[in-house]
Amino acid sequence: MDSLRTIENWPVTTAAAAVVRADGTVAGTHGPADHRFALASVTKPLAAYAALIAVEEGAIELDEPAGPEGSTVRHLLAHTSGLAFDEHRTTAAAGARRIYSNTGFEVLGDHITRATGIAFPEYLRQAVLVPLGMAATDLPGSPAKDGVSTLADLVRFAAEIQAPRLLDPRTVAEATSPVFPGLPGVLPGYGNQKPNDWGLGFEIRDGKSPHWTGASSSPRTFGHFGQAGTFLWVDPEAGAACVALADRAFGPWAIEAWPPFTDAVLAELRGN
Repeated sequence: MDSLRTIENWPVTTAAAAVVRADGTVAGTHGPADHRFALASVTKPLAAYAALIAVEEGAIELDEPAGPEGSTVRHLLAHTSGLAFDEHRTTAAAGARRIYSNTGFEVLGDHITRATGIAFPEYLRQAVLVPLGMAATDLPGSPAKDGVSTLADLVRFAAEIQAPRLLDPRTVAEATSPVFPGLPGVLPGYGNQKPNDWGLGFEIRDGKSPHWTGASSSPRTFGHFGQAGTFLWVDPEAGAACVALADRAFGPWAIEAWPPFTDAVLAELRGN
């Protein structure tokens, strides 16, 4: 895909990108497939997928208590537990606001560790990484932000979330639709959004503006971006997903580069 070549113009040392169709076929790639990139918060969809597998296995339940008083596993996955961004401090009642929280995912990882008797990084490996053949991916630390992976591995994950084999498709549909819809909150890097809709570990685009996806991205688009200069989105209306990885921290360069890149990818998919 010619649109993927535009990553050569990004002000980064190394970048890689791919587009994966809903049927799992790869529409195109550009850049090194096996270069290992820090994922930052693109770790969260991987961690959420493992959590949902724990739900389907019966190890945990979405509506069981977890985190602060009144909070559940569902609240933690949807950033509505009331936990602060990066500290063990409660700043709102569960379900009252969308407070994007790394701490919430770390609490969730600890909860799954206690429930399964398996350290969360190992649970992620057994539940998600090994079955999908993501041998170059690992989680050396926080389930919120410390994942490391490659373009080739995330292509496998992008195929999985579009045509699930590890989870019931109904579970993935719930995870990629608004949960506790309508809540306001801050989208990191893009300010206050009303609403700031989120699924279970996946951000929902809806009508958010400004946003890291494209102007032509459908409201049903879901995914995540990371402060390491990474993103993964799935646009169900386009019937495709896109992964982009870079080795420069998120900042003005990404805010400027990512939306036109996504619009070019979508235009090429449509044949425009």
